[in-house]
Amino acid sequence: MSTERPEERPGHAALGSALMAAGALTSDWAPAFAAVPRSAFLPDLIWPFDMTAGRSVAVCRRDDPAAWRGYADDADVPVVTQWDDGTHSGTEPGAVPTSSASMPSVVFRMLGELDLRPGHKVLEIGTATGWNAALMAHRAGPGNVTTVEVDGAVAAAARSAAERYGAGVRVVHGDGGLGHPDDAPYDRVIATCGVRSVPYAWVAQTRPGGVVVVPWGTHFGNGDAVVRLVVAADGKSAAGRFAGPVEFMKLRAQRAPAVVHSAYVTGSVADGDESATKLTEGEVLGGQFGPQRFVLGLRVPDCCHVVAEKRDGGRPVWFYGLGGDRSWACVWFRDGAAGRVWQSGPRRLWDEVAAAHRWWVGRGRPDHTRFGLTVDADGQRVWLDDDRAEAGPEGSWAV
Repeated sequence: MSTERPEERPGHAALGSALMAAGALTSDWAPAFAAVPRSAFLPDLIWPFDMTAGRSVAVCRRDDPAAWRGYADDADVPVVTQWDDGTHSGTEPGAVPTSSASMPSVVFRMLGELDLRPGHKVLEIGTATGWNAALMAHRAGPGNVTTVEVDGAVAAAARSAAERYGAGVRVVHGDGGLGHPDDAPYDRVIATCGVRSVPYAWVAQTRPGGVVVVPWGTHFGNGDAVVRLVVAADGKSAAGRFAGPVEFMKLRAQRAPAVVHSAYVTGSVADGDESATKLTEGEVLGGQFGPQRFVLGLRVPDCCHVVAEKRDGGRPVWFYGLGGDRSWACVWFRDGAAGRVWQSGPRRLWDEVAAAHRWWVGRGRPDHTRFGLTVDADGQRVWLDDDRAEAGPEGSWAV
């Protein structure tokens, strides 16, 4: 195994330069990037995402140490370290990734939002490998970072890695949704898992003026957006704007409910009420990280969507209601032609989606950064442009 420190590796240096040029890595975090190697926190068998193949691939340090270290320290790719909540075995990828080391560009963009200073006391939700906690400890100082991990095996591995490295972090096995009141109040709280509702405990355990950074989204899809919340002077609420799109594994207690297609569509899609739309797939859904899906999730509550494979010059997109009434809609988008729509159930889900798209267009096609989130003991609400907007469909709304 190589004894080179990360900063001595040309590939690691090139990655640092690329992250700096892209604005992901800032000068205040560059020392942590150089000093704390991701490789020190990864197991021997990893599944990095191969950008060329478009999928996760198994890489074992014993079999190919050069490839393993290249992915670990020199590549801006996410690395899966656990599948299927630990029930997976073997080298082939499992069904669902359930723990990972995020791609460095995402890690450092989120750390930049945290505005972490030396001496700050930090709570992290979602330890995973422990690399993120070690980076924060390098900046905040040893003994200032507490990190909570729900999976016992993952927590134990991270604790061992942190001890070997000398990171000076406290790894707690527990439910991160409850925070960790023993060490509260914190100056900073950061979640490295996506949530659909920000646990109020995270706000309550942060000092007034403190910062909470969270990947937040809706069950409409798997995407999230990073929101930076500042706790109010009275400590009873927190509010802030979204910074941009990401995609994280979800807090286990807030994973999306399972959707079984046959429980919705019991016969033929043609049994639904048929209509047509001139909207295209691109106009409605945008790209994977575009604002459209984020907005649809806000404006069409209790709904998820599934984009099927393209075939015969078209693509079906399904919408499923999550409120228990089994409402569904299907839109067959075909390039250069009007889309065909079928919908069934008490909710006209496609009508709701089309109305949400009109709302978005009518407000100038706002991106993530024009939206914000407020969290208090009564729940959470999203707002557009101004957190003082009156509650309601045109200004802000509960989610």
